[in-house]
Amino acid sequence: MATGIASVSGQLHLRKPVYWRSSYGKAQCHSNVILNGMQNQIPWSYWVSKFLRVHRSNYSQCQVKTNWKSHSGTINSCQRDGSTRYFDFAVIGSGIAGLRYALEVAKHGTVAVITKAEPHESNTNYAQGGVSAVLCPMDSVESHMQDTIVAGAYLCDEETVRVVCTEGPERIKELIAMGASFDHGEDGNLHLAREGGHSHRRIVHAADMTGREIERALLEAVFKHPNIHVFQHHFAIDLLTTQDGSDIVCHGVDTINTETQEVIRFISKVTLLASGGAGHTYPSTTNPPVATGDGMAMAHRAQAVISNMEFVQFHPTALADEGLPIRPTRTRENAFLITEAVRGDGGILYNLDMERFMPMYDERAELAPRDVVARSIDDQLKKRGEKYVLLDISYKPREKVLSHFPNIAAECLRHGLDITQQPIPVVPAAHYMCGGVRAGLEGETNVHGLYVAGEVACTGLHGANRLASNSLLEALVFARRAVQPSIDHMNVSRIDHGASSWWSRPVAPMLLGDTVHGKVIHRTREVRKELQSIMWEYVGIVRSTSRLTAAEKRIRELELEWETYLFQHGWEPTMVGVEACEMRNLFCCANLVVNSALSRHESRGLHYTIDFPHVEESKRLPTIIFPSQRNSSWSSRQLHRQQIC
Repeated sequence: MATGIASVSGQLHLRKPVYWRSSYGKAQCHSNVILNGMQNQIPWSYWVSKFLRVHRSNYSQCQVKTNWKSHSGTINSCQRDGSTRYFDFAVIGSGIAGLRYALEVAKHGTVAVITKAEPHESNTNYAQGGVSAVLCPMDSVESHMQDTIVAGAYLCDEETVRVVCTEGPERIKELIAMGASFDHGEDGNLHLAREGGHSHRRIVHAADMTGREIERALLEAVFKHPNIHVFQHHFAIDLLTTQDGSDIVCHGVDTINTETQEVIRFISKVTLLASGGAGHTYPSTTNPPVATGDGMAMAHRAQAVISNMEFVQFHPTALADEGLPIRPTRTRENAFLITEAVRGDGGILYNLDMERFMPMYDERAELAPRDVVARSIDDQLKKRGEKYVLLDISYKPREKVLSHFPNIAAECLRHGLDITQQPIPVVPAAHYMCGGVRAGLEGETNVHGLYVAGEVACTGLHGANRLASNSLLEALVFARRAVQPSIDHMNVSRIDHGASSWWSRPVAPMLLGDTVHGKVIHRTREVRKELQSIMWEYVGIVRSTSRLTAAEKRIRELELEWETYLFQHGWEPTMVGVEACEMRNLFCCANLVVNSALSRHESRGLHYTIDFPHVEESKRLPTIIFPSQRNSSWSSRQLHRQQIC
């Protein structure tokens, strides 16, 4: 995967030539891109929006050239032509961002919600803690902003932070109006919890199952809406794009129905990518199995700009199965999360000798941001040669513990552990990608017609480390902000029913035969475990240049070996299968993370390297991965881009 990585300021002040790093080559200087001096402190959101406005002005010319001559206005119903579906809006992902967006744009046209598994299977559904918002008179937007920026190691975009913190309370009220039920205190007001990194109680929650409650309310509304059509078990393969000069336009997405193996093409005027993160790049993650970086990889192949991929957040406290009295009988597909709210509610971390250790690392102790707590636990485990630490909330009143954390209590009790009497064994696990597809203040990308929201996006809110419970908030705010520009784009777009023939159709690998296909799947699963092992061993919580370089080399060799195996067994470039497509997406995301990490010569937030252990103010710059026309392998090549002459 040939990528260009440029360090551009968190304020996007441009002041020096941009150095591009290729995953398969040496760094190159692209002297045409010059960065402004430090005296011109302009937020990145301004530059992103300006860049995209310029491209929008070119887009009107691009429309004329592509000659889309039929179907202006909205599509009245779900139209189909064989295995092609036509919609005004295509939404990839059924988490909080995708569903909230779908409900708004459905007022203006037809919507396809495309989801990889069951509609509820998303990171949203697994979110325990809650949504942060300023809803208490003693709190303030400025305080929430400051907490976010401090947690983000001062790499956050201030304008984005202000927008999210200011608009957040209204987004919460909209959820409540739609039927989401959150916990209330004895005074009748919303019960606000506190989590690590927050200076006030501002976490709206539904016990320790907040995401599940939000997902329930949104899905209920989505299924009732006549303009929204949900396509479950449809795995997104690649975005459908055309290119005219420097302009890239998204026209929808190809998918494969994982139950029938039929390839379904969605042609749409607007596409929202809300596909979540890439936790399964690592062997242990709190993310559900669907989180294989599909959206980030598809967008990268479609020439979208990617940013800040080195900042992988490891949640400090996932349940450590090895420390349970009764171990699970089979390996979990994803680690069970022990919410940040346990520490926010007074939970204390101990090593196995019951020595409290967090005060040795940070004056905020257990309430330090996640990056600090995760590194502290990692240090304890390595120094002591142990496999987990203990999180104790048992000194709190039993009724309070059970009312605040019923889901955690029930899961632990299934394995013989009573959290009201015993400490919980915990260990860090991959949790959240702070980087992703670079977005402006309205969720826009450099690809016309493609918008992003949720974990797949990099808006500038999280900087180098996400503040607890800011993820659901960001998803709500940007899903809502992307609505009006999406409607505007839809209103000036037209669908040509002949567009479906512009791209060759991918095919399921049925021709390989069951035996050969079985071998390919088996080898792919082995390769997946090897990649995850490399990422944990070399690109984990603590990094070094030599280990990152070794990871880069090993991943490149593994990817080449895997592709060679596929094609030696009859695989064709147009073939698609869930295991193979997930694997190429995982390779893509792993390469993006490693190359981004190699470009950052400092330790900031979630990226800690022993070779550059300090924060460098001169390097307070987000990492930018620019599009590249070079396609070095099947894994990194977009299958469905059409050049317009």
